[in-house]
Amino acid sequence: MDEIKVTGLLVRANHGVYDFEKEKGQKFVLDITLFVSTQRAGLTDDLSATINYGEVARFAQQEFTRVSYDLIEAAAENLAISILKKFSMVNSVEITVSKPEAPIEIPFTNVSVTIRRKWHKAYLSVGSNIGESETILERAAGELADNIAVRSLRRASVYKTKPYGYEDQPDFTNSMWEIETVLTPVELLRVCNEIEAKEGRTREIHWGPRTLDIDIVYYDSLTMNTESLTIPHADMENRLFVLEPLNELAPSFKSPRTGKTAAEMIKELNERA
Repeated sequence: MDEIKVTGLLVRANHGVYDFEKEKGQKFVLDITLFVSTQRAGLTDDLSATINYGEVARFAQQEFTRVSYDLIEAAAENLAISILKKFSMVNSVEITVSKPEAPIEIPFTNVSVTIRRKWHKAYLSVGSNIGESETILERAAGELADNIAVRSLRRASVYKTKPYGYEDQPDFTNSMWEIETVLTPVELLRVCNEIEAKEGRTREIHWGPRTLDIDIVYYDSLTMNTESLTIPHADMENRLFVLEPLNELAPSFKSPRTGKTAAEMIKELNERA
């Protein structure tokens, strides 16, 4: 991937833990690297085929000063996400925020934070069988779409399905959502759990009734297995309520665990029935 860099961008802003930093402000230096294909612009000499670095610089200055943060980590995170949302051609972005006037009592040259962020595609299986389930799913989708670190939420149709595992409970309303996010899998899980909690989700019975369930099925082509998170989602190959809406949204995507599409897994599941 090619790179467009804007380095040494001087900005005066009011970020810092101390009151005097927020009141008086101080100098910050921004180094921005945009990872983007420049080949079409190189072949055509057409500005519309690339990123206008002057526009990036102006946008970065405005966004970096728009809100006052305690931490330069937060300022960098907001700027990276804002640039990715503003400039859709950018595949990923690296931001270094330098704070050369940081209130440190011993001699130093600079304090800086460098982060790199990009869009990741994730598929989320969602379900509910307590309360007004379709309304709950609609509200949860809105919560997720409003998250600063999420864009491009697509939803499959709503499916009415029988309960899986623990059968002594009402039928479920299920769907699948496709999102683009800069969140890591662990942070995405945290956000999903927070949305579930807002809807009163409890976990008294394994596979039991719930107001809202949001599971990460795929995250790019990642495979991981930790105590708190397994991707692709464990046992998804045996769950039609996951596979059918997944096939609707991503018919050609192959599981990084099995190498099979949702349609192939559905066919095998039906053959075993």
